[in-house]
Amino acid sequence: MTVMTPRAADAAESVVIRPRRAFWMSATLAVLLVAVFVVVAVLLRGSNTGVRFQTSDQVAMIGIGVLLGLGTMLFAMPRVRADAEGVEVRNVLLGKRFAWTDVLSVSFPDGASWARLELPDDEYYSVMAVQAVDRERAVEAVRVLRRLHKQAWSE
Repeated sequence: MTVMTPRAADAAESVVIRPRRAFWMSATLAVLLVAVFVVVAVLLRGSNTGVRFQTSDQVAMIGIGVLLGLGTMLFAMPRVRADAEGVEVRNVLLGKRFAWTDVLSVSFPDGASWARLELPDDEYYSVMAVQAVDRERAVEAVRVLRRLHKQAWSE
């Protein structure tokens, strides 16, 4: 979790939260996938299976490995940006901004993998950037989000 102060004169607190373990796991898996596909591409040329593999086949195999690696890195993309006005949540691909007045609470239910924003009409929005596997960082992130939420409701 990174805490930044904006350059504005009001110096309101602004936070950016990203998952830590998801990043390392995604990066490790991406490197492993690319390495496996590179090794397979190199070994294809010398295999004696009756099929002739060309250089273009090897390049295609490496390309598939790179694409799969990039796909796994999508799980490292979640981010939360919160300030006095609201919270912007970006999960794997899409993001959404909520004003604090639209959020009833910030919760982390028992057994859940990530936190969530409780919304009116029994709805909620998952906050994948705050993950249970990050342990203390997740606890601190929820505390910061709850503090910002409370400050917005008290004004």
